[in-house]
Amino acid sequence: MHHWADDSIFYHIYPLGFCGAPKENDFTSEAVPRLEKIYGWLDHIQSLGVNAIYLGPVFESDAHGYDTADYCQVDRRLGDNRTLAALSGELHTRGMRLILDGVFNHVGRHFWAFRDVQENLAKSPYCSWLHRIDFSKKSPYGDPFDYEPWSGYYNLVKLNLHNQDVVDHLLGAVAQWVEDFQIDGLRLDVADNLLPDFIRQLYTFSKNLRSDFWLMGEIYHGDYNLWTKPGMLDSATNYDLYKALVSTHNDENYFEIAHTLNRQFGQYGIYKHLALYNFVDNHDVSRIASALKNEKHFPLVYLLMYTNPGVPSIYYGSEWGIQGKKLPHSDDPMRPSLDLLEIKAGPKALGLEDLITRLSVMRNSIPALRYGNYQQLDVSSSQLAYMRQWQRQSVVAALNSSQEPVRRQVPVPLPEGTCMVDWLQPEVGAVVTGGKLDLEIGPNEGRVFYTRGE
Repeated sequence: MHHWADDSIFYHIYPLGFCGAPKENDFTSEAVPRLEKIYGWLDHIQSLGVNAIYLGPVFESDAHGYDTADYCQVDRRLGDNRTLAALSGELHTRGMRLILDGVFNHVGRHFWAFRDVQENLAKSPYCSWLHRIDFSKKSPYGDPFDYEPWSGYYNLVKLNLHNQDVVDHLLGAVAQWVEDFQIDGLRLDVADNLLPDFIRQLYTFSKNLRSDFWLMGEIYHGDYNLWTKPGMLDSATNYDLYKALVSTHNDENYFEIAHTLNRQFGQYGIYKHLALYNFVDNHDVSRIASALKNEKHFPLVYLLMYTNPGVPSIYYGSEWGIQGKKLPHSDDPMRPSLDLLEIKAGPKALGLEDLITRLSVMRNSIPALRYGNYQQLDVSSSQLAYMRQWQRQSVVAALNSSQEPVRRQVPVPLPEGTCMVDWLQPEVGAVVTGGKLDLEIGPNEGRVFYTRGE
């Protein structure tokens, strides 16, 4: 029995940037329904083969969305609760899923409980909502008390998730989101900072609301298995694969990603039972077009993401190869406001939009790419071939990142005479001869051969 997420292709939008919202929330202005901008993009998004949208922070916050002020109200810079409910309704009418960001580790300094502590100090009933509050010290902001921030950022106030009142407040917000916005799941911000007991409570609570609710955690470092145990998260961000996708091409070393894929999904793969969340860029890292040294490798990176185990995700705008480099003190370059008509009228990066559309159709058409196992077949510094198998269907992906065409004799554990067809070039076929496929691969090219599986 497969979860709906296994059959999904996500489109990731960072709403505050995408919608061109003001950088700071003044908490007095009337709500402006900037989220409605997404309506004009839905035809384009669906044309890419996408059937699920992940919206970054949408609830009232101080600035960037990860500094929540109110979990129950949509950020006035994006609209109000009716704005989000209407958008969600349109998505579901189109047969699309919606997941939101769950930012539960910390809040902003305008969070109502924190403001109560500022006003009433030790008499506030919400002192225990803050993590390690200390009235013998002052905060860097001059508060007559100190508190634990997230990762040293004092504009992010760490919540005390040992306090059941805090947990109940957060779970109540999730219940409201499911009721009012019909969300299908959550991406948990800095999930590896959350208490395991909190994640277990959230899992049980959300699955009781909806049995198919999907919980995906942002895990930057460490073993994803620690957080995806039964009763915890369903999936995690695959940063290991992301890092390998970038560095393996910049270093011209396919041995690196071969090692990563074998470790994750091979015969003894530690994550072979998981459908991890795969991406080539997001709101926290440089756009893939800025991260890769050679733009001719764009198609290879996306082909790898689409043909390996996991759930693929496209970050808004990267389907056109737009630039956006992470700066030491600003993420703004990765989070721009984009004009769809202007982009559509402009130059396209190596036909990337068309390729992504074809890759989506391919993944949706070939069950082995969604559910199949992983087996490495052939690897060198600039070439990689692997196989995915599901029931009676087999897929062989072969890539060449060098500037020259190559011919490879790729060993395959398939019956002699098995015929395969290249999805990307249907006029090209290959036949298993002597236990191998004789493949010609052009420079910076990928091929995806498959059997129909009848």
